[in-house]
Amino acid sequence: MNPLPVETTDRNSAERHSLWKEISATLGILSYAAWVLVAVAAALYAPEAFRTMGGVDTKKFIPPLIQIIMVGMGATLTPEDFLRTLRLRKAVLTGMVLQFTVMPLAGALLAALFALPNEVAAGVVLIGSCSGGVSSNVMTFLARGDVALSVTMTTISTLMAPVMTPLAMRLLAGRYVPVEFVPMMKSILFLIVIPVLAGLLLNRLASRGFQPVLKVLPIVAMAGICLSISIITSHSRDALLGHGLLLLMVAVLHNATGYLGGYWGARLLKLDEITARTVSIEVGMQNGGMATGLAIETLKSANAALAPALFAFWMNVSASLLASWWRARTPASVR
Repeated sequence: MNPLPVETTDRNSAERHSLWKEISATLGILSYAAWVLVAVAAALYAPEAFRTMGGVDTKKFIPPLIQIIMVGMGATLTPEDFLRTLRLRKAVLTGMVLQFTVMPLAGALLAALFALPNEVAAGVVLIGSCSGGVSSNVMTFLARGDVALSVTMTTISTLMAPVMTPLAMRLLAGRYVPVEFVPMMKSILFLIVIPVLAGLLLNRLASRGFQPVLKVLPIVAMAGICLSISIITSHSRDALLGHGLLLLMVAVLHNATGYLGGYWGARLLKLDEITARTVSIEVGMQNGGMATGLAIETLKSANAALAPALFAFWMNVSASLLASWWRARTPASVR
């Protein structure tokens, strides 16, 4: 029997490697969602264990945890991610407009429609007013989208957040809670933008011996998110038990609105299928860590952090399902 040609063997090996990479990414996201669920359940069962640690109110741990998570996000970026903005102008502009219109407006509409308590309603608007989620790049890869575009959109929306998030909150959530523009802008700079830039610098220094740190950061970031959610759940246990199912329904509708608005908004502007999938995921997935940190740091409300906590859990479940569905349907442009 003649052996297979070398190029055929190499191709099969590459395909198996790619398949394993996709499976690993999917399992990683589902595992993360499962750990978030465990974190919520633990905090509901034993809230006192998460309300104080060493005699310190655990809400004080939220800002540094969010900063660690954002350093992890920044460590995945390179300067080239910013330069791609020049090449992908129309797609990036479309994504940014949809990001900061569809999600804040949908959050405000759902909060009013379901007559949520003021602080909880403010949290719904807050999660809609934040930048793109840190898991969107993996989901875009799984959905056969444009990963370079996804990374670029996440980066640009994060840099726009110090202005766009306080503006949206001031306009749409001011009826629920006091919203101060400048303090929220400063919080976003210190909680999000500076740590992301620090992570970017860390990535640049990786060749000088920081590579082991980069490998550990994703695990640290996931642990930080789970701990943050446990803390928020413990402090808002009564509100969650009273409004949890309703708030989960709001999260599902909000998330779906982002996917649909992002996809069809891109298609109406004549963007191709691959770009539309990317914009859909980027708009539908929000930065739950940012919203959680702002709820504690500027709104001073654990109840306002409930919506971000539930949204963070649901969006990873829904995005993995959507990405898997799209993965099985090759875009026409690459057939």
